[in-house]
Amino acid sequence: MLEPVFPLVLFALVSTATPGMATTLSTASGAQFGFRRSIPLMAGSAAGLASVAAAGAAGLAGLLAAAPSLQLAMKMTGSLYLIWLALKIGRSRPPKLDVAMARPNSFFGGAGLQWMNPKGWAMGLGAAASFAALADGPMQLALLLGAVFGLAAAVSLSLWCVAGTLLARLFRTERQWRVLNTVLGLLLAASIIPMWRTA
Repeated sequence: MLEPVFPLVLFALVSTATPGMATTLSTASGAQFGFRRSIPLMAGSAAGLASVAAAGAAGLAGLLAAAPSLQLAMKMTGSLYLIWLALKIGRSRPPKLDVAMARPNSFFGGAGLQWMNPKGWAMGLGAAASFAALADGPMQLALLLGAVFGLAAAVSLSLWCVAGTLLARLFRTERQWRVLNTVLGLLLAASIIPMWRTA
């Protein structure tokens, strides 16, 4: 049973580990708040991606393809939300001095981000098309993809968050923190570009 599922697991791990909106946000949260306080954000992102992958496998992608106005609204909402987050991160000061970003993003913020993330939909749809033979019907495939992508995202985001906490230990001065937060904010803002290339 594990042998045929292994390629799917590998696909999910590689897909979720590549840089993007959620990974950048997890890194920034780890640097700013530490691993423990970032758990709700990461759990929400993992759950959000799991639900996107499951919905894609169950057929919701067909509705989105048939409704370009809905796709456009999701892209605009996602872009505005990411710009707002990027500004908050970019203006953040060292943890003890921080005013602009006084608490980490929430479970629902992380989950909502994935529903507006074209990369998440592309991963889910790609997996549904490539690994449909692993399941007996769309609902079983939805459950399988949801579980695999949820777990893969939890692992990947945790690693990015740990990287953020390690970066935080290297930065001692307020100026170094400003540079780090500015770079992370710019990377998060730049992650919007691929969203509009798929328009």
